[in-house]
Amino acid sequence: MAKKKEMRTLNITNLKTRSATENEPPKITGYAAVFNSKTSIGDYFEEIIEPGAFSRTLSENGDIRALFNHNWDHVLGRTKSGTLYLEEDERGLKFEIELPNTSVGRDLAESMARGDINQCSFGFWIDNGKETWDYSVEPALRTIHEVELYEISVVSIPAYDDTEASLVRSKEIDRSVEQRFKILKQIKGVLENE
Repeated sequence: MAKKKEMRTLNITNLKTRSATENEPPKITGYAAVFNSKTSIGDYFEEIIEPGAFSRTLSENGDIRALFNHNWDHVLGRTKSGTLYLEEDERGLKFEIELPNTSVGRDLAESMARGDINQCSFGFWIDNGKETWDYSVEPALRTIHEVELYEISVVSIPAYDDTEASLVRSKEIDRSVEQRFKILKQIKGVLENE
């Protein structure tokens, strides 16, 4: 039987972006998929992604793309060019996208900074035998064991609620916040000793 082309959209929280500096473009990080997180697929069945489902495709596929809203006209990054980094960890499929200096890239960074967009999706094919179904529960439960990933997308409408994406703050902002926390700790220590 032939592969089925599918897409899953997930809700992403704690989206991190980093503002562009002279030497560094803005970046988005997050999780395009979260393992063992059950979601309803069109009210027809529920689905979970098993840990390790992306391992093979990440080691074999040298050209996965990051898109905006699954639109192939809006490429945000590619693994082949080094502007998209993907890895599987204990939580799920982690990503980092180095945004392009295009109208789509700048508009997306602005929408994410405002909190209007904070969700992810991924497109994949699945071979027979790489999934199992449990029809003893209602709705039926599909467990995905292995996928062939071809794209991830930052999107405005999710399928999986546990995904997340965020702009990464600049290192200068992080240092500034860190310094402020140190000063606050010192002030608190002085006040407690009085």
